Amino acid sequence: MKLSNIQIKKILYATDLSESAVHAFSYAISLANMYGAGITILHVLTEFPEERFISSMIPPSTWKAIKEQNYSKARDELIGKKREPAALKDVLQAFSEEVKANSKDQSFATDEILIKGGAPAETIVQTAKERDCDLIVMGTRGQGILAKVLMGSTAKWVVQHCPIPVLVIRLPQSG
Repeated sequence: MKLSNIQIKKILYATDLSESAVHAFSYAISLANMYGAGITILHVLTEFPEERFISSMIPPSTWKAIKEQNYSKARDELIGKKREPAALKDVLQAFSEEVKANSKDQSFATDEILIKGGAPAETIVQTAKERDCDLIVMGTRGQGILAKVLMGSTAKWVVQHCPIPVLVIRLPQSG
């Protein structure tokens, strides 16, 4: 039996900014270091399912105006003041640079930092295809009894629909 020659040159690291996603970054770095691969960092700003329903009821221009009018206020209340896409990109860049500074024994290149809107699972798979990535690394929040049934809806969908390998990392169990 002849094994495939695995070449990993581009890793897509998908993050939802959760603790499990931060933990998964260490795996992305380790693999990037081992293979000499670059890392593309992706964060997807989630669209709510209700948006499609609402936007089908009113003209797109009206919906856009309503969203713009309320976006800043809602965003600030939900996830804090420094979450605009440009600010998120700066935060992810700073995170990447801090990890590089603290990981002297492992080097990696951050090829791109992308902030996209849409459904997370579909956007992750589409971005991996567009960027010609060889591997996706992402965290999952599945814990306890439910984890045995569900891996996490986003991670599960990506694994089932992605044509390239996906490495899904869970947080280690404490205790």
